[in-house]
Amino acid sequence: QVQLVESGGGLVQPGGSLRLSCAASASTFSTYAMRWYRQGPGKERELVASITTGGTPSYVDSVKGRFTISRDNAKKTVYLQMNSLKAEDTAVYYCNARKLTREFWGQGTQVTVSS
Repeated sequence: QVQLVESGGGLVQPGGSLRLSCAASASTFSTYAMRWYRQGPGKERELVASITTGGTPSYVDSVKGRFTISRDNAKKTVYLQMNSLKAEDTAVYYCNARKLTREFWGQGTQVTVSS
């Protein structure tokens, strides 16, 4: 079992920045691919960014150039740096850990972009 705890969400003005963190309980954190998902009001959950065990990132087109995913295996933490935030980035952001058929989710952290 892997426990994931997200933090760093909040209210930010358009154009602002936030950094989300997801701390994992697993000592084998480095063997998990990590992802950030989000679910906006009235929308389906969507994959925002992912990072492989080797550190290769990928992004959904709508956040490319604005968001950066990274991981610190020593701290068992994955980050999502979000810059140039827009109103449409408003959502609950979820951390996800995946290895083969095993998958774990965090409880989510709210990000609200509004003036």
